[in-house]
Amino acid sequence: MDEDPGTRVPDDSDVRDRVRQVVDSLGCSRREFARRIVMDPSKLSRSLGGTRRFTLAEIVRVADIGGVDVAWLLGSPAPARDREPVAVPEGGRPLQIVRETVRLIAEHGFHGVRVADIAAACGTSTAAVHYHFPGRDELLEAAVRWCMDEDTARRAAGLADAPDARAELLHLIALQTPRTAQQRRQWLVWLDLWAQAARSTAVGQLHEHYYRQWRTTVAEVLRRGVDQGVFRAVDPEPTALRLTALIDGLATQVLATAPDSTGPDTMHAALLTFIDHELAP
Repeated sequence: MDEDPGTRVPDDSDVRDRVRQVVDSLGCSRREFARRIVMDPSKLSRSLGGTRRFTLAEIVRVADIGGVDVAWLLGSPAPARDREPVAVPEGGRPLQIVRETVRLIAEHGFHGVRVADIAAACGTSTAAVHYHFPGRDELLEAAVRWCMDEDTARRAAGLADAPDARAELLHLIALQTPRTAQQRRQWLVWLDLWAQAARSTAVGQLHEHYYRQWRTTVAEVLRRGVDQGVFRAVDPEPTALRLTALIDGLATQVLATAPDSTGPDTMHAALLTFIDHELAP
């Protein structure tokens, strides 16, 4: 997607080396570290490789998660952990800001949420929010990326435990049926994302990336099901396109209609009917 806006730090190998030290000190993978600082893993990789410069906001988030000084990351000779301990939210301030942004977007819509509302929900100042996320577009991207990462993690956990591809597909459908408050909140964020994607090239590319990943996951499950004999011999890609489109349409109806009309039970039953009619061997 398009490079995000923000002041760039100088192209300095010492900065890259110190960020690597922070990643190594946490003992996690680069992908997991990117998730914690709410950054596209490919951008982190390019920044560490020297083909892209970190933004100042990204360096601030690295410092927050690593518990180090921004000045040290940018080249100060001060030791990495010489600041006084401060009370920080679980997961760090950036993730707190993103989680509260997701909650507020679900409740009020992206354009109904002010930075002041996010700051109040986090018990901090608007300056602190801008410190981590300079603009609203960057904040929206971070919120959507966090939802994507959470969705992907839940998806992977269930797929690993499923005995066969049919159970995997039932797990995916259960995750996409908005029954719980968390599932409804995430779907409401997706609805806002669709509206923004129609107007913003950057958000549109993020949306395209997520849906390509989602449809690929469904197609791979269908392909395994055909090989295992639990599904008939369907073409995985177009079938995945139809199924994900059906999920989107039904979820939208669940969220947009009265509870006694199209509810999650009706949606789930319709998806099971699709499996029985279109996929059963």
